[in-house]
Amino acid sequence: MTTDHERLRRAETAEVRSEIRAGRYRAHTAGLGLGFLQTNLAILPAAFALDFMRYCQRNPKPCPLVGVSDTGNPMMFTLGRDIDIRTDVPAYNIYREGRLDHSTPSIEDTWRADMVAFALGCSFTFERALIEAGIPVWHIDNDRTVPMFRSNIDTVPAGPFSGKMVVSMRGIAADRVADAIEISRRYPLAHGAPVHAGDPDAIGISDIARPDWGDPAPIGEGLVPVFWACGVTPQVAIETAAIPLCITHKPGHMLITDIPEDAEVPVLRPTS
Repeated sequence: MTTDHERLRRAETAEVRSEIRAGRYRAHTAGLGLGFLQTNLAILPAAFALDFMRYCQRNPKPCPLVGVSDTGNPMMFTLGRDIDIRTDVPAYNIYREGRLDHSTPSIEDTWRADMVAFALGCSFTFERALIEAGIPVWHIDNDRTVPMFRSNIDTVPAGPFSGKMVVSMRGIAADRVADAIEISRRYPLAHGAPVHAGDPDAIGISDIARPDWGDPAPIGEGLVPVFWACGVTPQVAIETAAIPLCITHKPGHMLITDIPEDAEVPVLRPTS
């Protein structure tokens, strides 16, 4: 039996993760866990973990670091109660030598004793604030995944990790763009303010109707395409690094934490 998105929009974070862990929910997480941080995910062998942490530190807009696991321990205790990173995300991507090998609903069979998991802030977090301010978010209203694009914006390299920034796009009414910028600026753990608004070609996007990830979103009359740094950026860096094994979330399918979205320090005390 599956669980529908509409019911989970009203559920507590622990219930959402429980439904995901049980395999009853495998779709996107936009609009779920309102009021709490959602995170992107990168899991890689400990031999590459320090370089990857440097990459996040040097690129805080697309890679806002929210949590890091202990080596070999899949329980993300600083992000919430009973979070098992192997099962509590709706879908994962498995990369081998920098190439996407396959997607899977669980990584219990792939997890290794030398793995380190990184949780990175996600733009889904500030969308509730946009909606509450009367700014529609099309992909949430239409049960779709936010469109994401490879841009021409360089990131700062670290070790083998480098590449272009990935951006997510939302169509914002022209008279509300300034509001959207100011609202999202309040959430630095969720990418903060946009990196660009207006002409997509200015950041290397030739066809806004054909995202590299997610679903197309219409830009109707009176709407301005606004682009935020996106947590899929590390997946591009991972492709460039071509390390033997890396695991990420499937774009749009995030980890929902127990960290309040307005937290100044994104760490919970260990639970007993």
